[in-house]
This record gives sequence, structure tokens and C-alpha cells, in this order.
Amino acid sequence: MSEPYDEEPEGLPCVLSEEVTELLMDKALPGDVFGAVVAATVLINECRGDVPGSTASAKWPQQRRMPLGVDGSLGIAEYVIVADPPHIVLTRIQLY
Repeated sequence: MSEPYDEEPEGLPCVLSEEVTELLMDKALPGDVFGAVVAATVLINECRGDVPGSTASAKWPQQRRMPLGVDGSLGIAEYVIVADPPHIVLTRIQLY
């Protein structure tokens, strides 16, 4: 019988920066933007940061950008993959 901890975890924790937290707490934030940010955190977690359609910085490959909303219609989400301990920080949301 194998130990349950022998397997690699399915996802990586995705935490929000202070800036993103403040954005999500803004009562004037449209619901579709709120939903898109939450969906982005789930996708980032499930893909362990390797989100299809995301782009990595040439200088800092651990920094990524991904479209927010359908076909990027709402903006761009930026996140950083941190190695130790392994987790992801959603650092910024740039809305259009």
C-alpha cells in the first residue's frame, strides 16, 4: 500500500497580492470581473501555473501573464510561480 503523500499534489496554492485583494473587495467591481479573477485562480492552481495561453517573461520565466475573461476581453492577470515553498501569487490584474 502506497502512502498518500508519495504522489505529487494536484495543484499549487494560488494566493492573492494585497493589490488583487483590494480590487476584489471593491463593491463597484463588476461581477463578471470578480468571477473571471476567481476562475483564473482556479485554473492557475489546477495547471500548477502552466496555464494554456499564458506567456512567460523572457527575463523572469517564473512571471506569467494570462488573458482574463473570454479571449482576454476583460484584461490580463499577472502571476508569479514561487519555488520554495511551491505556490503561486496572483500579483496584478490589469483591466481594459
